[in-house]
Amino acid sequence: MKPKVAIILGIRPDVIRASKIIKIMKEDSRYETVFIWSGQHYSANLKDVFFRELNVPYPDIELNIEGESDSDLTASIVSKLARVLIEIKPQATVFLGDTNTVIGCIAAAQLNIPILHIEGCMRSYDWRMPEEKNRILIDSIADVIYAYFSEYKDQGVREGIQENRIVVTQNLIVDILNEFFIPKRNQFKTLGKEHALALGIEGQFYLATIHRRENVESFSSLSNIFELLAAAELPVIFPAGYRTQRKIREFGLEIPHNVKLIDPVGYFEFLSYIVSSNAVFTDSGTVVEETAVIGIPSIQLRKSTERPQTYDCLSSIKFEPDHSDVLQTISKLQNIKGTSWEHNLGDGKASIRIAQDIAERLLGLKPLMTHNREHYLVSTERSYMDDRINT
Repeated sequence: MKPKVAIILGIRPDVIRASKIIKIMKEDSRYETVFIWSGQHYSANLKDVFFRELNVPYPDIELNIEGESDSDLTASIVSKLARVLIEIKPQATVFLGDTNTVIGCIAAAQLNIPILHIEGCMRSYDWRMPEEKNRILIDSIADVIYAYFSEYKDQGVREGIQENRIVVTQNLIVDILNEFFIPKRNQFKTLGKEHALALGIEGQFYLATIHRRENVESFSSLSNIFELLAAAELPVIFPAGYRTQRKIREFGLEIPHNVKLIDPVGYFEFLSYIVSSNAVFTDSGTVVEETAVIGIPSIQLRKSTERPQTYDCLSSIKFEPDHSDVLQTISKLQNIKGTSWEHNLGDGKASIRIAQDIAERLLGLKPLMTHNREHYLVSTERSYMDDRINT
């Protein structure tokens, strides 16, 4: 029988980053790929449109996880995924990123199924972030970790992760933009202006996205971000997730006069807004990478980031909602508008590297499970256990 691998995703950035990997794996006849969707993002404009636009095969299995809180969602995915894994019996599981969906790795670990983690060893060193805890949890039990850069690998090794468990791949987002965006840049720019005009915005504008918990669930942070948007000299298009919209209503916040709040949009429409905007205000890790590749400045609405490369290449500036000065940030924005840079995120071949490495492990050309006794027990621990047994 062919070896079988399950790839488990759950939110729209997962679909974007993994789209080429899924297609490559599905087309490889040497093994079977089962695509499982957790249901963390479930509405059509947060899920289905991304499958269609990126030409990604639809999931083979949908878990439809349930719950309002993190604990409910994680309990649901561990329970439901465990039942599916018992039924389909894969030789390995693949997870991506740092969301509640990756906590499903506990189900795989309890069943002794090897875990492969794409986008591993990223660290913001901000313990407030639930994503930071998720990253550390899955990296600690993963058999193979695909890290974008050598500095991420170094971070993992400093934490005690064995070096041979970490494979450096470069950043997946470059692959996606090279395929779907770069050849049609001018068409996307024209489309973005048309979409903006349909919203009543003629001429230049900014784009904003706000979804991170540290911002959305804090009245002061969200208020300060709105103050920053209000100080911008141009209209701001703000596609807001439904949780963000709900928190704005609960806080009783007034939308700044220059901000046009709209429902979430598809990936291609969002890219069209990015490329036709003057800059993007965002707390999204994916978006700051996309803007760095596309060549549009970004303002990161965050205290800390696990993606410092966007600061390194000078594509981005920081606005910390609790401490940063609004007028100073606007001044910095004016200084980087119209500048250019070379992004440092990769060569566009990360998807091929990851898919090929997964295939080699499934076919027995490389180790699949690294968490065996000899690997796990270092010599001092083994000596301690032997001494106890002999005594």
